Amino acid sequence: MPKSSLSYPKVRKDKSGKYFIDLTLNDKRYRLYSGKIIKSSLRPNSYPAKYRLSKAKILADEVYKHLVSNDYCFGKKLSKAETFDSLVNNKLSEPLSNSYRKTLRRLSNRLRSELVSKGTISTEFINSIPLQHNNNTSYNTTRRHLNVLVNYLCDNGFDIERSKLKTRKQEEVLHKPINDISSLLDEVALFNRNLHLCCLFTYCCLLRPHQEIRLLKWSDFNDDLSYLSLSGSRVKSKRNRHVPVPLAIRKLLVRNEPHTNIFSGKEAPYNNDYFKTLFRRFKRLNNHINNGVTLYSFRHSGAMEIYKRTGSLTKLQKAMGHSSINVSLTYLRGLEVTELEEEDMPMV
Repeated sequence: MPKSSLSYPKVRKDKSGKYFIDLTLNDKRYRLYSGKIIKSSLRPNSYPAKYRLSKAKILADEVYKHLVSNDYCFGKKLSKAETFDSLVNNKLSEPLSNSYRKTLRRLSNRLRSELVSKGTISTEFINSIPLQHNNNTSYNTTRRHLNVLVNYLCDNGFDIERSKLKTRKQEEVLHKPINDISSLLDEVALFNRNLHLCCLFTYCCLLRPHQEIRLLKWSDFNDDLSYLSLSGSRVKSKRNRHVPVPLAIRKLLVRNEPHTNIFSGKEAPYNNDYFKTLFRRFKRLNNHINNGVTLYSFRHSGAMEIYKRTGSLTKLQKAMGHSSINVSLTYLRGLEVTELEEEDMPMV
């Protein structure tokens, strides 16, 4: 802030005979009757009348020195580390998933350690974090998360340069569909009721197992359990979702208190890894199941079924809860969906 934006504080007297400090800071006029704004206990008008003017002059000098030493503002100037902490905390206070917030916190701790150690965060240091990964997927993921933090800091006036690292090309993963859904669901049902219900919701309703399904409460369903509704804060796309519940699922549901979780029967849901752990144990007892089959394989298989039946990307997008058709296109590229038949090819 330029020094010219501050006028030297003048001592004046109002109509009632009280002294005050008059100054202009950044085109804003201030009238100070005490030093409260600079955390000073000096109050000139609390003194006997003959001392008030001299005390007011002392206060004017204190106010001026405070502004000069605090970058011409009344608030205390934050250190780089304090500014960094404040901005990072603001970012982490946004509605983020627990795993995403944990990742950003871990990366921010690395940036903060460098800031405290070197007094600055160089572009070279920022680039070194994703570059430690040889795997392209890990590199791209770390780079993306790190850029979220760095760009946020930069956009909010923190002295840091944006990274110019480019993404690396990744090999597409082909998600294998589950060939015999019914048989696999029957096996899961014999193993664990909750896991069976989770698989059904994943396949039939195309919900995501670890957040959207695990956190379901009875209040999310309508009266006859034929529909469930999730607010945008609970969905990856941040859009409200209204999903029909097939009869095959409704027959297995026994309504409880509205505020209770449908799996735990209590207000608190099971932990984040609950279904992941159950499915891992199930696969361990059933060695014939392909290693590539995960809980998300049920969602992939459900998506393929919808697309094959309807051929509509718009319906697939709505069913999957994707934010745009482009996301659905990207999703389909990773699935075993036949785009060309033999008869579509040129003939000789």
